[in-house]
Amino acid sequence: MPKDGDIKSGIGASSKRREDIRFLTGAGNYTDDMNMRGQAHVFFLRSDIAHGTINSLDTSAAAAMPGVVQIFTGAEFEAVGSIPCGWEVTDKHGAPMQEPRHPVLAEGKVRHVGEPIAAVVAESLAEARDAAEAIVVDISELPAVVNMKDALKDGATKVHDDLTSNLCYDWGFVEENKAATDAAFETAHHVTTLDLVNNRLVANPMEPRVALGDYSRADDQHTLYTTSQNPHVIRLLMGAFVLGIPEHKLRVVAPDVGGGFGTKIFHYQEEAFCTFAAKACNRPVKWTSSRSEAFMSDAHGRDHVTTIQLALDKDNNFVALRTDTQANMGAYLSTFASSVPTWLHGTLMAGNYKTPLIYVNVKAVFTNTVPVDAYRGAGRPEATYQIERVIDMAARELGVDPIDLRRQNYVTEFPYATPVAVEYDTGDYHATMDKLIEIGDFAGFDARRKASEAKGKWRGLGINNYIEACGIAPSNLVGQLGARAGLYDAATVRVNATGSISVMVGAHSHGQGHETSFPQVVAEMIGIPEDQIDIVHGDTSKIPFGMGTYGSRSLAVCGSAMVRATEKIIAKSKKIAAHLMEASDMDVELKDGVFSVAGTDKSVAWGDVTLAAYVPHNYPLEEIEPGLEETAFYDPSNFTYPAGAYACEVEVDPDTGKVTIERFSAADDFGNVINPMIVSGQVHGGIAQGVGQALLEGCSYDDNGQLLTGSYMDYAMPRADDLPFYAVDHSCQTPCTHNPLGVKGCGEAGAIGSPPSVVNAVIDALNSGGKKVAHIDMPLSPDRVWNAINNA
Repeated sequence: MPKDGDIKSGIGASSKRREDIRFLTGAGNYTDDMNMRGQAHVFFLRSDIAHGTINSLDTSAAAAMPGVVQIFTGAEFEAVGSIPCGWEVTDKHGAPMQEPRHPVLAEGKVRHVGEPIAAVVAESLAEARDAAEAIVVDISELPAVVNMKDALKDGATKVHDDLTSNLCYDWGFVEENKAATDAAFETAHHVTTLDLVNNRLVANPMEPRVALGDYSRADDQHTLYTTSQNPHVIRLLMGAFVLGIPEHKLRVVAPDVGGGFGTKIFHYQEEAFCTFAAKACNRPVKWTSSRSEAFMSDAHGRDHVTTIQLALDKDNNFVALRTDTQANMGAYLSTFASSVPTWLHGTLMAGNYKTPLIYVNVKAVFTNTVPVDAYRGAGRPEATYQIERVIDMAARELGVDPIDLRRQNYVTEFPYATPVAVEYDTGDYHATMDKLIEIGDFAGFDARRKASEAKGKWRGLGINNYIEACGIAPSNLVGQLGARAGLYDAATVRVNATGSISVMVGAHSHGQGHETSFPQVVAEMIGIPEDQIDIVHGDTSKIPFGMGTYGSRSLAVCGSAMVRATEKIIAKSKKIAAHLMEASDMDVELKDGVFSVAGTDKSVAWGDVTLAAYVPHNYPLEEIEPGLEETAFYDPSNFTYPAGAYACEVEVDPDTGKVTIERFSAADDFGNVINPMIVSGQVHGGIAQGVGQALLEGCSYDDNGQLLTGSYMDYAMPRADDLPFYAVDHSCQTPCTHNPLGVKGCGEAGAIGSPPSVVNAVIDALNSGGKKVAHIDMPLSPDRVWNAINNA
């Protein structure tokens, strides 16, 4: 592999992110930057109790206040559709999940703190807020159910009266494996059992959510400007299922978006409201979330409680694995909530290992809390954390080296069909572990541990592997599994007469660097400068129908569509060039932006061919139509499978429980890499979020359903001084075999691989200090670590 910097342009070059110029100079165009003539502002009156019956809403005094345009309650939305869930999961008996109505504004009951009860549209935000405070709400408070175990008890208070219980579904996978898996545990030489919690998180992107609805009576056209990762999906869900707006009458625009991390995938009530209210009020209506609102209205992430067991034979080979998980759905089903603990989690429970028998049980539970959905990694971090913690615990119980135990059980032959219904096409887990040992300087660890001990600190080393499934396809398969949308993507390549190119893509860039990396691919294929190519995204009126950006899918899926469309462009261009050079198109070659006839000195430049496409004087129109524009849709035949090995070194202060990360190393296999600098940046950001989960972040409620961590005063986010410099490597490349770029995806890896390495390191440190501690649940705050030390 060429060293970073050796390649100056095209695929493999660390081209600087062109989009950063506008971001760093304040020229970005975010949704909150957009203001329209005559726009009104909306303020949502939100529930301050977790569960209750709405007896009455008196809006008369509020309606008379200065600046108020209109006040809306749930009554205005009873005739519109429910906020839809995009994935139907069937339980282990084949019955469909329980799926309650999710109203735009609360109807009859409130079910979590932060649920919108009423919305005031006014001339200014201040006037809307003042009027909302004047609304008189009479709510009879009901017992809240917050703890999942309590929610599943007989006689528990139901979150939704029309459901049979608080159980959304009881999912078993693979159900046919259960008997054999249980039998393997009965005869196993050693069984390791671990109870753990994957803590609830708040995504906290830098930019809060914003929605701006507009309506034109002239042509009955609705427009929603929103902070979304997938505008076409929002148009489909909101238009077809909620508001009943034909798609050709609804435009959704997601301009620059300041981070998403999954929480901006979903269709939210505020988007539907602003679109609805713009028509009702006959003027644009805008909402910008405050940070406090974000904590209690953005979908949360994770929140699993799991028991995992690993069975080994006398030679320490893995023979079976089984898990029992309770997954919190919150009060309502968010867009992809049902799929996260099932198909995005259960199918990855093989990890990097050749465990022959696996059974996964997941009980999804409704509680009086904010809905829970995908957060960076979405199911894959939960699977990895369970697997890698129980393997580390098994190694400690057996007294064997944790690296050797993993190596012994690696998958080594590909393709490999796992017992949880996926097939890994490529990988080399020994290579990534070898690279990790090198870049992490494991040989020097003992000396560093002694140096820490001399300072009165305990040093620990934690390692782990990970594998994830990216791309989430093919559509026919996920459709059979309950997905209510196709998961392909699309690209349109439009070549201008002078040779420059606009590429319209279904993917959405909100930090991934598409405006830089996508042109690198097209530039490489055609042989023109990258700056001659622009990427257009985020506006449903301009781009082909695509499924947006999440699940590390952009290059693997949308990038592949872009390659296919570019191939069509090249094929047509060769026909035009052949006519210009009086040759057969079969003999025409394209290299470095020049068409030539093999074996001759005939050539014609890219720009001459593109001009001829629009000024067709030199080729017969009956054979080749004018213009140069092509569209391609790409539906993958399989997931892609990035994998890697991570290591963390920590120091623990035994007097205070304070954990300091001293070193962090990551060796990833992302297949072919388009832009190494962007890939490294994605890994850096993911590690920071994973460290945040492991050490700092934790969203919690009291027994009454009150959010205890509703601001940065109580919810700790990682800061620069919490993180070390990273050693990151992605030179171990086993290209994907089934997409034209050979790429696998990199956006979520850091957040998947880092939490178990941090926790493994802390456990190692405590045991090195003579404290026999088996496990501490995340976040590993000083208080939790100190208590573990003193109660060991």
